[in-house]
This record gives sequence, structure tokens and C-alpha cells, in this order.
Amino acid sequence: MTANAPQPEAAPVGRSTEGLAALEQAARAAAGRGIPPVERWNPAFCGDLDIRIAADGTWYYLGSPIGRKPLVRLFSTVLRKDADGRTYLVTPVEKIGIRVDDAPFLAVEMAVGRAGDEQVIGFRTNVDDYVEVDAHHPLRFEREPSSGGLKPYVLVRGRLEALVTRAVFYDLVELGEEREVGGARMFGVRSHGTFFPMASAESLEGLR
Repeated sequence: MTANAPQPEAAPVGRSTEGLAALEQAARAAAGRGIPPVERWNPAFCGDLDIRIAADGTWYYLGSPIGRKPLVRLFSTVLRKDADGRTYLVTPVEKIGIRVDDAPFLAVEMAVGRAGDEQVIGFRTNVDDYVEVDAHHPLRFEREPSSGGLKPYVLVRGRLEALVTRAVFYDLVELGEEREVGGARMFGVRSHGTFFPMASAESLEGLR
């Protein structure tokens, strides 16, 4: 996944100018318990806040890491990526733009259940979401331009994805198999009855 598009100039901001404390209060009120229905909310855009999610999953505010994991978890529940490619923190009354270097989440642990055609692959993210790979939460694989290697992503919710960490990706590759897809021999993994191709089997010769 590529980084978000260059940021436009911030619109005049409302509550977001008050900083992290005000945003925390708004997010806490919106979140309640569990993941709030951010996809159904349509608040006014209130501008950008200097929050960045780095490629390694670290959240930064004004250039400094946010060290409170419960706060990061809270903010993660009100994240939304829109059709414009940008990622926002969304409450019922405001929509605040942030920057994401790669994916907003990391898949840091993998669990495998059942066997054969009934195999189920699940991931835990760095903000403690759990997602099982299926037709609604697919895996996709991108070539990394700098190295030519594969970068795997899993859809968590909405348009928000988790980048599968390298260590977990190695475990994922161990589950791989070859199948015929559209007349080509593909290497990939299956979960909940769906096959997710990584790359052509020929292109991975010597890498497995």
C-alpha cells in the first residue's frame, strides 16, 4: 500500500485545535464499548491534526510517540479510511485528518484452526483487534519496489488494513500451497474456503 496522498491545507479546525486531550474525550464518548459505527457517521471535516501512524505502527502526536497503549487503542476504534484515500479520526460531530505512512495497523500474531479445506487463518493486530481471513476480510499481496519482496495486507474493517509483519509472514508462507487460478499456477494460502494467491509459483522458485 502506498502512503496517503499529499495532505491538503488544513481547513479551519474546531475542537481538534484543543489537542490530544479533547480528541481523547470525544473518542471515548463515541467509542463506548467495542468498535463504533464510524462508517455511518457523516460529520463535518474539522481540519488536520498532527497525528501520524508510522510504518512500524507507532503513533506520533506533534512528532512525539504516543506511549499510552490504551489511548492508541481508543483512537484506533474511531479510525476511518474514506474513498479519497485519506484516513480520519471520526466521531459523530467531527472528522479530523491524520497521516498514515503505510497501513494503520500491523498484524503481529497469527492463529491457524482446523485443517485442509476447512483451514481458518486469523490475525491479532497491534491494537488487539482479531480478524479471520475470509472473502470479506481478504489478504492481498504487493510487490515492494525497493526489494522486490512481497508485502501482505489483511483487511480489518471498512477500508482499514493491517500490514502482516515479516516474522508472521514467514509463518504464513509455511501454510502456502499451489493452485490453478485463471490458467496460471499460483502460490497462496486458503482460509474459510477462499484461496488467496500471493504470486505465481514460478516467480517464487528458490524463495521457499
